[in-house]
Amino acid sequence: QVHLVESGGGLVKPGGSLRLSCAASRSISSLYPTGWYRQAPGKQRELVATVSYGGSTNYGNSVKGRCTIFRDNAKNTTYLEMNNLKPEDTAVYYCKGVLRGATYWGQGAQVTVSS
Repeated sequence: QVHLVESGGGLVKPGGSLRLSCAASRSISSLYPTGWYRQAPGKQRELVATVSYGGSTNYGNSVKGRCTIFRDNAKNTTYLEMNNLKPEDTAVYYCKGVLRGATYWGQGAQVTVSS
């Protein structure tokens, strides 16, 4: 079992940047893939980015070119860097990890993009 805790959310102005962190309660060396999803009010949860074993990354169409996902295995943390944020990026961002076939989610971090 693993617990995932997101941090780094908050209020950002349009065009700004943000880094979200997802800290795991145990080593993430076997936690693959890991990723970020988001859910805006009244909308379905959607893919933001994932990183698989070997480092392959996948990004949602709405964030391609503006986001980077990466891991620091020594810190048991997965990060999401977001640039050129837009109001439509406003959502709760969830971290997800898969460990031995079981899927785990964090509690979510609110990101609000507004002037």
